[in-house]
Amino acid sequence: MTITVTGATGHLGQLILNELKGYDVRAVARRPEAIDGVEARLGDYDRPETLANAFAGTDVLVFVSASEAGKRAPQHRAVVDAAVEAKVGRIVYTSITHADTSASPLAPEHLVTEGYLKESGIPYTFLRNNWYFENYTGNLATTVEHGVVLGAAGNGRIAAATRADYAAAAAVVATTDGHENKIYELGGDQAFTMAEYAAAVAQRFGKPVAYQDLPVAEYAKALEGFGVPSAFANVLAQSDAAIAAGALDVVTGDLSRLIGRPTTTLAEVLQKS
Repeated sequence: MTITVTGATGHLGQLILNELKGYDVRAVARRPEAIDGVEARLGDYDRPETLANAFAGTDVLVFVSASEAGKRAPQHRAVVDAAVEAKVGRIVYTSITHADTSASPLAPEHLVTEGYLKESGIPYTFLRNNWYFENYTGNLATTVEHGVVLGAAGNGRIAAATRADYAAAAAVVATTDGHENKIYELGGDQAFTMAEYAAAVAQRFGKPVAYQDLPVAEYAKALEGFGVPSAFANVLAQSDAAIAAGALDVVTGDLSRLIGRPTTTLAEVLQKS
């Protein structure tokens, strides 16, 4: 069985490749020369002509969603069309929590992609990933320095997990049977609010850290002030508004069941930071 992983130079893609060591694995990326240890092929979501050849001979395609919000629909259509042309046996797609009902501005593109996959006739599995802990811990030093976590998520709860947890689940689904045409709502075993996150950071580092909740527009402006492009700042702020409405308060146990262990906790993540 040949497993192909797209987006293989990205954070999640690299972790999935690592989980698949020992299997017949192929990596697909815009920069295949950056990948060591496995066969790597050029496959660029923005260059559809590169994809069918990249997927040739694939039994299971682990389709890691594109990273640029607003561009995913045409990019993902190209991937699905190429998978059909290459006669891929099964597709495992990384989607978003409750893509079919979520108020998150990121959800519509994922829902469109899920529709493409259903129409393709290829057996699929949707891994609807909740937030990554790394969305927050990537700027821990700044958080601790300034003693504040900004957001517009209110008291909304987030069932985050680590990228490594999601990668482990993707590897399990890619290498085992019984997942055809199933949807898994993946996330951490315990959800937290941003105020709880700030308190956990304060406890871990022994410094005062508080969560400051802002109106959505003010949060978007604050992000722009930190150098985030305006369009993406608005996406992030609206994502927080969706969190406030409960979009990521989704604890199903699907992730821990797939990986055969409890998901990594917030305390464990911070302890390693």
